[in-house]
Amino acid sequence: MASPPQNAAGEYVPESNPSAAKRAELVAEIAALPAKVRGLVANLTPAQLDTKYKNWTARQIVHHLSDSHINAYVRFKLALTEDRPTIKPYDESAWAELPDTKSADLALSLPLLEAVHARWVAVIAAMKDTDFARTFIHPEFQKAFSLGETLGLYAWHGQHHAGQIAWLKREKGW
Repeated sequence: MASPPQNAAGEYVPESNPSAAKRAELVAEIAALPAKVRGLVANLTPAQLDTKYKNWTARQIVHHLSDSHINAYVRFKLALTEDRPTIKPYDESAWAELPDTKSADLALSLPLLEAVHARWVAVIAAMKDTDFARTFIHPEFQKAFSLGETLGLYAWHGQHHAGQIAWLKREKGW
């Protein structure tokens, strides 16, 4: 088996102020991700779900997407309701090692991912153009991130992790 690529969906290229047309593409990617992930894991056995792509198993990747995108949804809402809030970072690697992430049934995270994405898309759809310039402060990076840039980051993030599962399936012939 070939060595897994670092970024299965290609490198992330930040765009601080995406156009309205680009934002529509990114929102469509976010809206489509839960069904894409559900399709990727639909017929995988427990042993396949527990196969690693680099450091995390396919199961951990799905649970991570749910955890991460819940945080993204909250970050959007904070930035829309507060002036440059400082968000609370979390240790995603430590979260990935918790028992629920390592062994829980995906029936817990797949509907959660669907619900969070539906709510998140509803929030984004109601945003005005000027709202995409709103920011939050990420203390780990000591930097302000705009919601426009954050939209692109999380659209890529979903494709990145879906790509990891797709790569496993291709390489293993599943």
